[in-house]
Amino acid sequence: MPARRWIVEGQVQSVGFRWFVRERATVLGLTGTVRNLPDASVEVIASGPDEKLDELETALRKGPPAADVHQLRKLEPPDGIETGSGFTISR
Repeated sequence: MPARRWIVEGQVQSVGFRWFVRERATVLGLTGTVRNLPDASVEVIASGPDEKLDELETALRKGPPAADVHQLRKLEPPDGIETGSGFTISR
């Protein structure tokens, strides 16, 4: 199954961003995880069909109403990712 990793930068912590990502990914049928990073960015790792990953990427660029996404960086997913059977929020 294809996987992608993004780093979302801007005002993306303390605005419901992780919950927004989990809800959107769950609706799209994706598995993976979302977590805050120490530098105030958010990391998203998702696995699923390419067209659904594209839809999630579009949502990440906008975020929830209180967010202000400045940059979305697409990175290589880590080797051997274990995304489980759902979409989780990590701390």
